[in-house]
Amino acid sequence: MINLQHIRSVYLIGIGGIGMSALARYFKEKGAEVSGYDRTSSALTQKLSEEGISVHYTEDIQQANTSPDLVIYTPAIPKDHKEWMYFLEKQIPVYKRSEVLGAIAKNMFCIAIAGTHGKTTTSTLIAHILRESGYGCNAFLGGISLNYHTNYWSSKNNVAVMEADEYDRSFLQLAPDIAVLTAMDADHLDIYGTAESMVDAYMLFTRQIKVKGKLIYKYGLKGDNMGGEHHFTYSLRNEEADSYAENICEHDGGYHFDIINKKETIENVHLSIGGIHNIENSVAAATVAGLLGIPTIKIKQGISSFKGVKRRFEYILKNKYHIYIDDYAHHPEELRALIHSVKNLFPEKRCTIIFQPHLFSRTKDLCDQFAQALDFSDEAILLPIYPAREKPVPGVSSSLIADKMKNSHVLLLNKEKTLAHIKTHKPALLLTAGAGDIDRMVDTIKNILID
Repeated sequence: MINLQHIRSVYLIGIGGIGMSALARYFKEKGAEVSGYDRTSSALTQKLSEEGISVHYTEDIQQANTSPDLVIYTPAIPKDHKEWMYFLEKQIPVYKRSEVLGAIAKNMFCIAIAGTHGKTTTSTLIAHILRESGYGCNAFLGGISLNYHTNYWSSKNNVAVMEADEYDRSFLQLAPDIAVLTAMDADHLDIYGTAESMVDAYMLFTRQIKVKGKLIYKYGLKGDNMGGEHHFTYSLRNEEADSYAENICEHDGGYHFDIINKKETIENVHLSIGGIHNIENSVAAATVAGLLGIPTIKIKQGISSFKGVKRRFEYILKNKYHIYIDDYAHHPEELRALIHSVKNLFPEKRCTIIFQPHLFSRTKDLCDQFAQALDFSDEAILLPIYPAREKPVPGVSSSLIADKMKNSHVLLLNKEKTLAHIKTHKPALLLTAGAGDIDRMVDTIKNILID
């Protein structure tokens, strides 16, 4: 059992991860001295440094806090990491990020959002509605809120909104009062082995909902013995669900719609961000807020004022010459939703997507689905695979996807050649997508398009 009482210093190995940085901010706010290691500098680690959190980028115990009260690590850290091995040898308490998050949530009213995709936007929107309505919550998010430019904030109200990550079965550390389940598409098969095993883990997550707890899940998801005493379903348009959207109208890259549930109708809801899947996320968020007793007018205002999440259908450039959207999409279903939404919003424009596959294992397992999703674009540029925690796999490269695509406008380019291509062609509708380091190209691409 993790004891979080009297923690004066915390060290995080992999502090630049989105979930890890939220914990760093949490402990910093609690008055602890916080520092950590990450492999590379990023906008997020630089921001942490500005907030008074020391970060270094060399795997070197001499630069680390060698006697912290608590060490937190991400599962992406290799087991031969020098700092991790040092702390184990010195018998300093070392815990996974998910274990610490679970310990924090234990004594709070926990709202946990799980799912292969949709969980970051849904959790951020729920937390935003709670914050803007005055209800209040502590938010631990898997993305940077564009309303508040952070992935963590606190509240006097002992309620936590947490993204429940399925990787490495991390979400099984949580026992929520309210759980939201957005999707169960196959992913992380390097961890789960089969899609069926992954679904079993989601079912186990729902069975950890507290007594009298509530489960809100996307209509059509099926699993054996779902947990939660009270079940509610939501959908984009399916009237069989307990909550769904109706009268959807596209407007200036966003949407107007009504939310229908068994109690009432929330009319003329405005969502300023694109992606029709985000209407469905809004229905889920409104369901949670309604169960908490937040007034309808406050729910409507919260959705209307929501600016979205960084790298989730984020408009980088939007003028009469160019539409440029950046998205974290790294799963075939996410790419499919992204491209469909963009082409529906801007049907007159030719859609070019730059995609950076994430992980050799995911590329190998889902190459057919990636090819099918990318075929919906008018032009696709595939960057080399971003390896993250993995070693290269013989025979697995981005060409595995390209070779299966029916679209004849497919290019396999490195970053430098991609920028040159964009400079020459300056596409009117451009998407960048992926969970690796493709985001570091965004400002350069934006400047090319503006020039």
